[in-house]
Amino acid sequence: MTDFTPRFSLQSEALNCEDSNVWAVSDRAHRLANTGEDVIFLCVGDPNFDTPEPILDFARARLGVGRTHYSPAAGEPMLQRAIADIESKVSPHPCNPDDVVVFPGGTNAIYAVLSCLLNPGEEIVIPEPMYIGYVPICDSLRLSVKRVACPAEKDFAFDVEAIKAAISEQTRVVMINTPVNPTGAMATPGQLRALAADCRERGIWLVCDEMYSMITFARRHTSLRTAAEALDNIVVIDGLSKSHAMSGWRLGWAVARGPLVERLAQFAGATIFGCPQFIQEAAAFALEFDSYFVKQMRDAYKRRRDLIVARIGRIPGLNCYSPEAGMFVMVDVSEVAASGQEFAEALLDAERVSVLPGAPFGRSAVNHVRLTLAAEEAELIRALDRIERFVTHGCRQVS
Repeated sequence: MTDFTPRFSLQSEALNCEDSNVWAVSDRAHRLANTGEDVIFLCVGDPNFDTPEPILDFARARLGVGRTHYSPAAGEPMLQRAIADIESKVSPHPCNPDDVVVFPGGTNAIYAVLSCLLNPGEEIVIPEPMYIGYVPICDSLRLSVKRVACPAEKDFAFDVEAIKAAISEQTRVVMINTPVNPTGAMATPGQLRALAADCRERGIWLVCDEMYSMITFARRHTSLRTAAEALDNIVVIDGLSKSHAMSGWRLGWAVARGPLVERLAQFAGATIFGCPQFIQEAAAFALEFDSYFVKQMRDAYKRRRDLIVARIGRIPGLNCYSPEAGMFVMVDVSEVAASGQEFAEALLDAERVSVLPGAPFGRSAVNHVRLTLAAEEAELIRALDRIERFVTHGCRQVS
């Protein structure tokens, strides 16, 4: 009998590529922790809060009445209405529940949207630094990605003119993220309005990932749906993973109009066959009764941001700016290390602190590392003490 030789799709091969070691430092940190080492993890984007108890109680109640069956492909009406109500309250454009399609997480919503908008080989423009999850999605869909740098020297500020300049006749989609993971930068209403108008005039789609919309500090988030004058080419993606500490519930959504909504509902029906009923209804409850809990978490993230920024500012050789939103602080290590990757590896070796190198987010972040706000203040202080000791006494050797 001959041996069986497995063959795989090009999509899966793209996900199996060896040219990205995004989580290499984190994986090694976990291996060290499993041997008993005192490792401090500042690399993850998973909220360290528990899902608020009233949301858990509501989910348990819905389980108790049998809400465990198939759901409509586009989502449960209760959740679609809750999302549409929020969009209608903050936007001059009314939102109909039928404009909402629910997915198991924001990343899945992004995958579905890009699957419905682009063919293999077609061009998408994305500003960077950008969410790491965009890379495998675009790779698996075999898209041509044109990256637009938002340089650290300008505090990673959103640059509409650079994005517009990058758009070519081959561009089918522009995808932006505000607030940005990992930098915490935010687009202004005027910038969003200008970009939406330009994309519409050129006949291309504008997709906006707004997953950190509820975690802002100095000013409120402005949704693309609020800023844009017309919504024909607009898609907004959001979810509850970060704002409500519901990352494990896997619940996100896309808001769009017209034929795209039908395509997204068909895609959801064919690929996920609907999200769990009790989770969707708990999410609707969360959106209606969330203000107290979201504020508590947002205030905690702000205190942690201020703590990290203040401490980093006192460590010679390290620099950062104070992010406007999100759960992360980007730290410039170019004065003390050849790259963020080398800094992260050496820091783990010397002080058992795990941070995420910036290079996977894009070239603009290659000399940075990302620190999470998803850790208790006492743990952040311990980590910052170690980072300061490392930079003061041992880091020069990696530069």
